[in-house]
Amino acid sequence: MSRTIPVGLGARSYDVAVGADLIERAGALIKPFLKRGRAAIVVDETVMHLHGPALVAALTQYGIEAPMVAIPPGEASKSFAELERLSDRLLELELDRGDLIIAFGGGVVGDLAGFAAAIYKRGIDFVQIPTTLLAQVDSSVGGKTAIDTARGKNLIGAFHQPRLVLADLSVLSTLPERQMRAGYAEVIKYGLLGDEHFFAWCEENGADVVARVPSALAYAVACSVQAKAEIVAEDEREAGRRALLNLGHTFGHALEAEVGFGDTLMHGEAVALGCCQAFRFSVRQGLCPAADATRAEAAIAAVGLPTRMDQVPGAPFSADRLIGHMGQDKKAEAGRLTLILVRGIGMAFTAKAVDPQTLRQFLIEEGASP
Repeated sequence: MSRTIPVGLGARSYDVAVGADLIERAGALIKPFLKRGRAAIVVDETVMHLHGPALVAALTQYGIEAPMVAIPPGEASKSFAELERLSDRLLELELDRGDLIIAFGGGVVGDLAGFAAAIYKRGIDFVQIPTTLLAQVDSSVGGKTAIDTARGKNLIGAFHQPRLVLADLSVLSTLPERQMRAGYAEVIKYGLLGDEHFFAWCEENGADVVARVPSALAYAVACSVQAKAEIVAEDEREAGRRALLNLGHTFGHALEAEVGFGDTLMHGEAVALGCCQAFRFSVRQGLCPAADATRAEAAIAAVGLPTRMDQVPGAPFSADRLIGHMGQDKKAEAGRLTLILVRGIGMAFTAKAVDPQTLRQFLIEEGASP
């Protein structure tokens, strides 16, 4: 049984289907968006071996020709070099604007394939089939596509909405436990930023989500997608409320940049730690009750996610270098730091022109080197 959640964007509205065994139905679900039965599947090499044949079979059943274009797994594939290689391969396949790209993998594949779709022949449709928990609850919904540069994460990209998202819960059975935990960080984030009741549910059921208990997993993904869909419909291009989805990200991205984007610190792990830092910094600023920060940290630690910088390989980190990375953040304005802070659980807000010296002292108190 699947649930369909609409993302209301007028003429560019689309549905997110959440449920088991959706890949088996992919041909029937995708065919209405094709003019001549041609697509290209951009797929993570690992996912290709695990689930590629099932997707190709489902599409072939409905007369859809869809060659697979494999990319190496890992954040390093979100690069100019891989974007060029992928774009050249799509041109070689002679896709036209009536065809589409299917992004089949985690957030890296979705971001890269989505950006390629945004710029290929000035824009081609694409479908997201996210295969990680993190991608299902966050990056596959909302149309943010990008690649990384040496100066920071997701700095080159475009808003390009998919035509359809298929969040197949069945594929999560092959996901490593560490990736399940990392994805859960984005689930609990929705409670921390805007829904105290959902956070309380996460406190009680977080372990079941990570353990892939079907009912808990389905509820967590559907609630997360619903929350994001509502925010995206209100603020597609992150001019206002959508920025709240970046709770924990400015702190987290700085740590990712410092250790090198990759497996040393996965994105979800960085977000989890960053959420804890955002709460603790809010307490330090007199904005948030200390009890709420303690509660948030306990819920994140309970599923095995990091909450302190000394848990990250390579610590201690330079406070000045971390602030330098934060200055490259997309939310920074006129060189001034912007952070998503909180007044309590479920009460996030955008704080502009954060004082760098106050932030530097906080990072030193957190264990960074002066």
